[in-house]
Amino acid sequence: MEELSSLSVLLAPDLVERILDKEWERNGDEPKTSTIDLAKKLVAVARSANCLTKEQIAQLDDKRAAIEEYRKEGMTQKNLKLIRQVLNSEVWARVINCPEALMRRARSLKDQAPVKAAVTAQIAVAVAILTAAPVRASNLAAIRLGENLNKPGGPDTPYLLVFPEYDVKNQVDLTFELDEDVTAVIDEYVHDFRPALMRGSNEDWLFPGGEGGSKDAHLFGIQVTDRIQKVTGLRITLHQYRHAAAAVYLKHHPGDYETVRRFLGHRNIRTTVKFYCGLETIQATRMLGDVVRQHRKTDPDETGDRP
Repeated sequence: MEELSSLSVLLAPDLVERILDKEWERNGDEPKTSTIDLAKKLVAVARSANCLTKEQIAQLDDKRAAIEEYRKEGMTQKNLKLIRQVLNSEVWARVINCPEALMRRARSLKDQAPVKAAVTAQIAVAVAILTAAPVRASNLAAIRLGENLNKPGGPDTPYLLVFPEYDVKNQVDLTFELDEDVTAVIDEYVHDFRPALMRGSNEDWLFPGGEGGSKDAHLFGIQVTDRIQKVTGLRITLHQYRHAAAAVYLKHHPGDYETVRRFLGHRNIRTTVKFYCGLETIQATRMLGDVVRQHRKTDPDETGDRP
């Protein structure tokens, strides 16, 4: 550790190669996604910090490219397992109805424990937004009232959730029309619960943090995930809401990757297809099952078949 005196030493190609090879050895025969991502991040840091020579960066990039060849397209098995759960209409219905269940809990706590009630209502709003607008965790936590969330049609109209391109990872403008149900949950939280979290501040964060500013996206994500699991039995991270939204939409609109691209904010449709084309297999087998079940219900006499 004493020898790591600068960023250029830490990112030296020989050291980085040893680190990545060690991680790969721990992974097994093939590198895990985390190891592949680490190689990519180290190259990005080296380029951003401009602390290595062009030759050294080229060495790092060669190592990154060699590991990148092992990256599997599409979703991980962990995410596919979640998608299989989400595509069960009863499971997803529990998630969709979770905000109302959380708001009932918040109302019951309001008089005795106003801060606890407000946090519960805060999570209800986060879930309501995510099911209708599957934005990234960083954007969700940083929503500002009057800036990202507003009612252009007047106070009695639904909210629009807007993120300009400079606030979005892929630099793509995002606009979501939130329906009356989501709007009602947000309004109740803003008027009846959010003041308990403001602690005298007049900041415009939808989800204010404990010490000023907005909530930390990572910690907020843990809160939301844990509470959803407690209420519905489904463990889903904030990022997995994006996968869930795509899966549910494609279940009802097979092959419509362009719409998925738009609401996920992908710049290139190839990214969308790469991640979600495998879901067509799930839907295809489901449709085959429907055909089989339909034939099971058919009277053999009607088809001319005899036992």
